[in-house]
Amino acid sequence: MRWPRNLASEAAKRREKRLGSTEPDLERKYGIALALYVALAVLAWFTIGAGRVDVFGKQFDIRLVPIFILATFAFRTAIAMKAERIRRGK
Repeated sequence: MRWPRNLASEAAKRREKRLGSTEPDLERKYGIALALYVALAVLAWFTIGAGRVDVFGKQFDIRLVPIFILATFAFRTAIAMKAERIRRGK
């Protein structure tokens, strides 16, 4: 048995192969992630009481702050999935 010349790169290749997700797995994880963002947004909406907060001198409903943050994460997830689909050529 011959030892590979670069053990670190061989280990990295094996790790990448083991940790890499297949396309159906990514589609499933994407759907689950978006569903969880929606569930968190609904929970935030019903958990946080009605109130107003100043943002840059304008009054906003305090419930909109976590919704905006979750929407930002959902947008980032959607963009990452779109990039992955482009990389895979789909």
